[in-house]
This record gives sequence, C-alpha cells and structure tokens, in this order.
Amino acid sequence: MSLWACFNGVHTPVLEIDDPYKADAEIKRSMRFFTTVGRFGWAPMISRITSTRLGLQLQISSLFNRVSMKIAIEGCMHGELDNVYSTLLYIEKVENTKIDLLICCGDFQAIRNKDDLKSVNVKPKYWDNCMNSFWKYYSGKETAPIPTIFVGGNHEASNYLWELYYGGWTAPNIYFLGFAGVVKFGDIRIGGLSGIYKARDYYSGHYERTPYNSNDIRSIYHVRQYDVYKLMQIEEKIDIFISHDWPLGITDHGSCKELIQQKPFFEREIRERSLGSKPAAELLEKLKPAYWFSGHLHCKFPAIVQHGEDGPITKFLALDKCLPGRKFLQIIEIESNPGPFEIHYDEEWLAITLKYNPLLPLTRKSAQLGGEEPGLQGYRERVKNQLMARGSKPFEFSPTVPAHDPESFSGDPSFQGHIRNPQIESFLQLLGLPYLLDSNQESDAFLRSSSSLEFRGQNDQAFDNDGDDDDVDDIEALAGGEF
Repeated sequence: MSLWACFNGVHTPVLEIDDPYKADAEIKRSMRFFTTVGRFGWAPMISRITSTRLGLQLQISSLFNRVSMKIAIEGCMHGELDNVYSTLLYIEKVENTKIDLLICCGDFQAIRNKDDLKSVNVKPKYWDNCMNSFWKYYSGKETAPIPTIFVGGNHEASNYLWELYYGGWTAPNIYFLGFAGVVKFGDIRIGGLSGIYKARDYYSGHYERTPYNSNDIRSIYHVRQYDVYKLMQIEEKIDIFISHDWPLGITDHGSCKELIQQKPFFEREIRERSLGSKPAAELLEKLKPAYWFSGHLHCKFPAIVQHGEDGPITKFLALDKCLPGRKFLQIIEIESNPGPFEIHYDEEWLAITLKYNPLLPLTRKSAQLGGEEPGLQGYRERVKNQLMARGSKPFEFSPTVPAHDPESFSGDPSFQGHIRNPQIESFLQLLGLPYLLDSNQESDAFLRSSSSLEFRGQNDQAFDNDGDDDDVDDIEALAGGEF
C-alpha cells in the first residue's frame, strides 16, 4: 500500500508497510512504526499487526488509562533542526497525529555563533557550512515545536556541552542529557551516553579546557570510564537508552549481510569484532533497556537483543544523518501513563550524581572508583527531600553568549575560557555540590609524570588497533562514499 505526496517539490512514497526489526510474531504484536526518509521527502512506514490477543491487551490498558506516546528518533542531526522539525510537523498534519518527543542520537551541533566553531572537530574549510539552524532556536528566533532530548557525538560545540556537563537546556525545549545522564519524560525513563569510544582516552579524566588544541578538540568527546561507571550503578528500569556509538557486537543481532551491502568498508571491523563501543556493550548487558538508539555510522540498522534464554528484549535501531533520501528518522509508540509529557529530573540518577561527584576526575588521572560503600539510600533521601521542596523540573534555560547574527557586519563576538552556565550552578546548589567544571588543568610536568605514564601502561593491550578515524564522513570519503 502506498500513498504519494509532494513535499518541497520532490515526489516521495509516504505510506508503506514495514517492520524494521523483522521480528518474530510476538514482538511484532507490540510494535508500530513510522519511518521518514530524507529531508526533502518523507515516507512513514507503519507496522499494523492485529490479533485477538492485542485487542485484549488494548482493552486492559484502557481500563488503566494508558496512552500511546509517540516518540520520533533521529540519527545524526548535524544542525539540520529546521528540516527535521518541518518534516515532523508535516507528518503530524498529514497523519492527524501528535508527536510527543524527539530524540537525537548525537552530532546535534548546538552551535550558537561562529566562535563556537573553534570547538567543533570540523575542518575550518567547512565552517561556512556549519552554522545551520540551531542558533535560531538558541536566540529565540525559532522555538522547537516538539520537546527534544539529545546526546553528544563527535561533531559538537564541545565548549557549550561542557558548560552543561550534567545536562540542561541548550535552547528552550531542547535538552542535552549531559556527558551521561537519565531523565524522565512522563513516566518513561530515558538514559544516554555522549561521545564515542577510544580506548586510549577511556581511563583519563575530563582534563580538556578551552581553547582546545588539535588533540583536545578530539579527546573532549571520547567516552570516559567515570561516566560509564555512574551509568552502571543504575538499578531501576530504563525504557530508552541513547548513544552515538553502536554497542560492540550489536551486528551479531541483526542482518550483517544487509549492513555490509550498505557499508562495505565495515566488513573488516565486523569480522575483527572492533565495530562499536565496548563500554556501550557493557551498558547494554547491564541495563537491558527496552529500546536502544544510536547514530554515528550513517546508516539504518535494526537488531533485537535477547538477554538470556527467558530474559528481556532490547530493540536496537541505528539511523542515518539528515540528508535527502537517507533513512534518518523513525517514530515509535510506547505505552505510557497520560501526560503531561514533560522532562523531569530522575531521582535515582541525581542520587548517583550526588554520591559520585566528589570522584569526578578533572585531570588526566583516572577516577578512583570501586572503593565506595554500596547503596544509595542516604543519597536518595537527600535528593527526594530536595525535589519535594523545589520540584523536579530542570532549571530554566539561560543563554550564556550572544547568538549568531547573520546581519552583523562586525561578525560574532569572541570569548575565551570557560563560562559558568546558571542552570548548572543552580543544579549543583540544589544537590549541595561545589562547581568544579572550570578547575585548572594540571601542570605539564605532572601530565608527563611517571605515575601518569604508568597508568596508561596498565592498559597497553586496550590501545591495540585504536586508530584516529573519529569521522565516519572521512572514512566514507576514502571508500568512495558520499558525505
């Protein structure tokens, strides 16, 4: 079944039957999907599977006032907010539906002005093409029509995301989950891990400070053990997890043949079991979320992970970047309590943050993890009391630098050093924690000390085959692919 429409001058099939997971019948009964394809056209693909059992489930759900929350998942945004939002609004109009949330899997590019480009791992020759549209939402010229949550990737304004290390609003209605974080949207728990995995930096602390040199501009977005360790402390159910990197080994649970047809240069990494993130795989095994979404590798790849013989199932989906004809956007429906659907702090995650913040490593030395007392009970009580007194909504957005002005003859102003974001100052005050994000780096002498070198030596094996190819676009270009 197909329905044709014209969108931005390009005719595209807009209604098809599709099941991206190719799952068995039991799993199919629990899923309905839309998929959009390309920024100049869209093609919702809906899995409609009916059964007597499903009808019974829906009747039972209605007795408890459960509703269907519609969540749009986007792969790599690359600053194309205008195109993604306009596509979603078009779907809402044509399908007569309401999309409750947009989730982005990294490379969001929250670039406020041209000065931020100095902190993005993009070659200067491409800067003129990188401003895109986020600055309009940061300045208030535009407002995100759908609540948006994102994690960081490897093409970000890292100076701005470091301001919001713990998570916060990058613009009204656009929320960054932090370098690692968990929030609630309605009664859905959403967790995430920003960045990509590089073994050589994994055990380092967060030592990078602006202005970034040619090494730090890359390492700043490399995943750190400390942030993963905090996520590993989660005990309560996670509904959705977001990462930029794919979990290592996820290709075992989907169609490798189809993936290699899309991306032939992945074949060697799949064969060598080096495609993806080891820490993400560990989190997948520990947290067992109902859904896991990723970007980074610029292709659509569904998989289903069965955790043990009778254990829960994780439905994994990677999506492409926002370009014409690419599969970059998908909509899922999740059963939820009725709204209001709003972003709120997560009590368990705040307790974890409170407990482990004193161990936050801000030099090249790793955090001293594993020796702390088990449990969160005392921390949980403190957090609960604070949230009861203040409320659980995140602190309001507050701009910290001027937005890009395309009509200015003098250009955007330049700023040096770290800027304290009022949201984070208020957040830390709520938890009774000190502000540490602008702590100075260690001296060069200490960075080259024997203790630092000795630590790296403990993990020599982990650095084998740890290349410098952070950018999938560069790899695609070498392989003859398109940017």
